[in-house]
Parts: sequence; C-alpha cells; structure tokens
Amino acid sequence: MLDWSEIILRLGIATLAGGAVGLNRDLRGKPVGVRTLALVSLATSMLTTLADPLRQGGFTDGGSRIVQGIVTGIGFLGAGVIVHSERHFRVRGLTSAACVWLTACIGIMCGAGHWRLVSVSLAVTFVVLLFGGTVERFLHRILGGKGDPASEPIDDSQLSDDGPHQPGK
Repeated sequence: MLDWSEIILRLGIATLAGGAVGLNRDLRGKPVGVRTLALVSLATSMLTTLADPLRQGGFTDGGSRIVQGIVTGIGFLGAGVIVHSERHFRVRGLTSAACVWLTACIGIMCGAGHWRLVSVSLAVTFVVLLFGGTVERFLHRILGGKGDPASEPIDDSQLSDDGPHQPGK
C-alpha cells in the first residue's frame, strides 16, 4: 500500500503537469485549458495509482487493462474539441485534442511514479507547443509548402455553401 506522501506526490504532480499544458492552451485561446487538462491528468493518475503498477517492477495485468481503457476512452474527450469548419475548409482543435491525450499519458506516468519520463515528456511538450508553429511555418517557407493556412487569404471561390460537399446535398 502506498503511503500518503507518495499518493499526494503522484496525484499532485499529475495535476500540476496537466494544468501547465492546459495553461499553454488557455493562453492561446484554445477550447481546453488549465482545469480541463489538470483534471484529465489527475483522473488518469488516480486510476493508474489505483492499479499500483510499481508492484514487481512493472505493470500488472490489471494495470495494463486500466491503461488500455484510458488511452482508448480519452480519445472521445479529445474529439470534442475538434471542430470542422465547412465554410473555410479547415479543421481546428487537433493540437488541443492531442494535448488532452498527452495529459492523460502524463497522468498515467505520474500514477506509475515514472518521474524521469514525466520530466522529459513535459520538457519536449513545451518545446513543441512553444516553438513548433514557428518551426513549421519556417519549414513551409523554405521547402515551398503551402505554409500556415491561417496566414493565407481565403479563396472566395471555395466559400460556396451549396456545393456537393455539404451534408444532404
């Protein structure tokens, strides 16, 4: 049985780590924020801690099933932040959905007590979230890609609301 300090450490760090990723999303005006991602990470940490995965140095059969259920089920929560805009032919919220899934994984690692994995994954996460868009736009310019669609003017000929792409047409 885990003592109180270990439980507080695992659940506390999971909540703070998820909240930190959520703060990045919140500061960028995205549909998920501090509370959502902190709770996702806390909940997954609770379930993983419940399975006591450190018994015998690895995940038990029960712990493995809990992780599988989390990884599968969390996709539904992430899907809720993905929005498809017919008018602009854009899909928005994929990074936020990925952050929901990522914070679930961070919660699993916190619940399992894998602190080095938590530290490295958080560092890599913030490098990607803070600099990924800039690097992506730079590479598109250099390699001749389309670039960031948000910075390009919208082609008015594609704004038809009565085309064959509309549902029920």
